[in-house]
Amino acid sequence: MGSTSAHNDREGVGRRDLIKRSAALGLISVPAMGFLSACASGDSGSDEKVDKGKKTKGNPLAVNESAPLEIVIFDGGFGTKYAEDAKAVYEKNFPKAKVKFSSTQKIQSVLQPRFNQGTPPDLIDNSGAEQMDMGVLASKKQLTDLTPLLDAPSFDDPAKKVRDTLRPGIVEMGQLDGDPVWIMYYAYTIYGVWYSQKALDSLDATYPETWDDMLAVCAKAKKKGIAGWTYAGKYPYYVPFSLYPMIAKVGGREVLDAIDNLEPNAWKHPAVKACFEAYYELFKKGYILKGTPGLDHIQSQTAWTEGKALFIPNGSWVENEAAKTMPKDFDLAVSAPSGIDSSDKMPFGTIWASGGEPFIVPAKAKNTDGGMEQLRIMLSEASSKNFTSSVKSLSAFNGGTDGIELTPGLKSGVAALDKAGENVVNPRLQDWYVALQKEQIGVGGLGEMMAGRLTPVEAIKKIQGYADAAAKDDNIQHYKHQ
Repeated sequence: MGSTSAHNDREGVGRRDLIKRSAALGLISVPAMGFLSACASGDSGSDEKVDKGKKTKGNPLAVNESAPLEIVIFDGGFGTKYAEDAKAVYEKNFPKAKVKFSSTQKIQSVLQPRFNQGTPPDLIDNSGAEQMDMGVLASKKQLTDLTPLLDAPSFDDPAKKVRDTLRPGIVEMGQLDGDPVWIMYYAYTIYGVWYSQKALDSLDATYPETWDDMLAVCAKAKKKGIAGWTYAGKYPYYVPFSLYPMIAKVGGREVLDAIDNLEPNAWKHPAVKACFEAYYELFKKGYILKGTPGLDHIQSQTAWTEGKALFIPNGSWVENEAAKTMPKDFDLAVSAPSGIDSSDKMPFGTIWASGGEPFIVPAKAKNTDGGMEQLRIMLSEASSKNFTSSVKSLSAFNGGTDGIELTPGLKSGVAALDKAGENVVNPRLQDWYVALQKEQIGVGGLGEMMAGRLTPVEAIKKIQGYADAAAKDDNIQHYKHQ
């Protein structure tokens, strides 16, 4: 697995590449326009579908048991073994079917011509630097609606539908506009404030639930020569991993929905102002590691694992990515963001968690039922446990951790999800409006504010301007929470 990353690995492989498909941080630009024109002409292939099989208790999607199946997996930080293991289950259940399995780091280069010809594979892990634009694919009717999969009996318990076995937000993330579910996100990422439990214990401190307590912990750390916070200063769109769920905690999830919907004045909500002012206080009081605005994600993570700063906003891939520099006794932990005070709308524990690793079944695939059946197998407890134990990530299956020895970060993440209960939020800016989230809100707004070059009021005004411009831009596909 290793701790590769999109920045220090020119192939753009690595956990971040995968998980960021949910966060859609867009560290590498995706040449979507070429794909747009290509998809528009994707009608030259044959529309011959394989015949339906016989629907039985063990074959609820009526897969044709002798029809070939083709799977293409992105070969990145998660590797491909988890998918190959699930393929072996398909082959066991359908021994007459010839299954072709391949992997690539260049999803778009390899598969775009096949979409053009109308001969795409049956199941694709559409991830990595060359991820295909799913909004474009859906709007060009190139994807299969996965509702039949979601409504099928789950692999382990026929009394439960597949949709009832999934973690919060997975189904909604697969919808782009309205009801069809076009995408099945297979990995599950927890975002929040990451820290060393050992470092916190050494300060005789507990994780702070209010902002006054947060400032007190940072003051305590400063006396020992430790900064309170660091973050990826060159890529400040990491800051929202803890800031966005804090905004929801303070003002309610509808504040984030309004921001996602690009509503006028959404950023001027009092909860946004309160949270921006709170983060700005970290700068003003000197609680941010000196030089942070010039650090990339690896440098900031390294400074943090070396004990130079207590807290860092990040996603659950950090456990794997920072493994090389993380001391054995670091005791990695994650928490939901601190709030302001007891007047917050949502309880402490409100956290951002969402899907990553998007799988799609092309509309023109010959064996769409087989593609969906392969996903049904992957969403079984056994496949999920296999994924979690081998790649240190939760899957979309809500469970699959019993009997596995979890790493400290994963264990802490599971506990954080348990604490959150229903209070899991999933801001969509990062997968609906990549440039807005990354360059404008992240670099142009939050990055400038955290470096002390903009006040919270100035940052909010600037960010609201960016959001208004995006809302008026007819070249951008617009989405709304239903």
